[in-house]
Amino acid sequence: MLFSNPIFLFLFLPFTLFIYYILPKRFKNSFLLFVSLFFYTWGEKELVLLIITSTLIDYCSAIIIEKGRRKLGLWLSIVFNIGVLGYFKYSHFAFTNLVEILYSFNISVANAKQFSDVILPLGISFYTFQTMSYTIDVYRGEVKANKNFINFATYVTLFPQLVAGPIVRYKTIADELTNRITSLHLFSEGVERFIIGLAKKMLIANNCAFLADAIFSLPSNDMSFSLAWLGVIAYSFQIYFDFSGYSDMAIGLGKMFGFNFPENFNYPYTSKSIREFWNRWHITLSSWFKDYLYIPLGGNRHGELRTYFNLFFVFFITGLWHGASWTFVIWGILHGVFIIIERLGFSRVLNKFPSFVSHFYLLFAVNVLWPFFRCDSISEALGYLQSMFSFNTATNVDFLSFYLSKEIILMMVLATIFSMPVYHKLNSILTAPSLSTSNYKLLSFVKTGVLILLFVFCLFYVATDSYNPFIYFRF
Repeated sequence: MLFSNPIFLFLFLPFTLFIYYILPKRFKNSFLLFVSLFFYTWGEKELVLLIITSTLIDYCSAIIIEKGRRKLGLWLSIVFNIGVLGYFKYSHFAFTNLVEILYSFNISVANAKQFSDVILPLGISFYTFQTMSYTIDVYRGEVKANKNFINFATYVTLFPQLVAGPIVRYKTIADELTNRITSLHLFSEGVERFIIGLAKKMLIANNCAFLADAIFSLPSNDMSFSLAWLGVIAYSFQIYFDFSGYSDMAIGLGKMFGFNFPENFNYPYTSKSIREFWNRWHITLSSWFKDYLYIPLGGNRHGELRTYFNLFFVFFITGLWHGASWTFVIWGILHGVFIIIERLGFSRVLNKFPSFVSHFYLLFAVNVLWPFFRCDSISEALGYLQSMFSFNTATNVDFLSFYLSKEIILMMVLATIFSMPVYHKLNSILTAPSLSTSNYKLLSFVKTGVLILLFVFCLFYVATDSYNPFIYFRF
């Protein structure tokens, strides 16, 4: 069930909020658990049993850890979660590559791929990492095991962030599971954040997707230098506003129910290095890998060579986490290579130039790597990159006149503006100490009106738009 689906907006969410707010406190988590499982079952049907099993395993694992069988509980959780993730997400990738290797030696493996023809459950990359962080934190003594299964299952299955994050660690909302506060102010913040996220998805991301999909689907002989760059820029806006839009909606929904989920994006395209980019892009994933993989590997504590290996390995896993394909692996590895180059001294070189040079470098590097993320094969990505640097200027005018409409041009301009902290700065005006009461009321009225108009525009798109799922649903 998409957040932009009319059934969610006008049936599921209003009903859930109404019942939630009239229920006594002791029943709220049970109700959230029920509707969250219903939400997941709506799209995944019997695969809901997988997330229930995962919840049970990690609930028991944490209790086993706390009772003294620490390594048994930890490994039970890690082996189960990695095993489930490995089978459902990577078995097809592994078997396909194995069969191709065997075929190269003229060894035929009949029906080998049938074992790996499995459905990828929605959100499996997110909820397995989320529950593993819980058992690891219990093992480290950073949190206590939750003995209340309803409360723990509510944490795992919360529908706002279940499918595509942000990855919420248990210790972040442990107190809110039992003692959260709901208020009109927090609820209104949640509504505002949800509308902003919905607008990012429906108005900007989907329009950029229309242009990006058309350009990426062009045959290589029809691809000019300018079209290739236009396509990758449109895709960079699409993926940012699509994913950050989902995160905004998830954070907004959390506030409506009294939860404060962590931020997941902080204007990554304003970065001046790849290292800074990853401190601003998919923040909860970056911090997860830092705390549960990079630092346990030794981080930067064992010399430069070991540090570079750790970075390389972490970004190899980061690419693999995003998808079971060599294109994602290469995308992740190349980001790691850029970070290693920056650590080797390139950052110091960049610092000698004006800041716009560093910013241009970041945007250039990120956009050059997006084709590996977007394309279905390495050869397709390399072909697209070749078009980006071919300097073929024979642009198809008819193609541009159809796909580059005034509406899409407007959305690309808005994408450029709002990929910078413009909204944040405008919003900070309302909290300025020097703002008079009358001006505060006027600006608040204007802001409310703009949000209502945004929501109405989004509803027009909801009514006319075809099925367009969030990009990160497939991860």
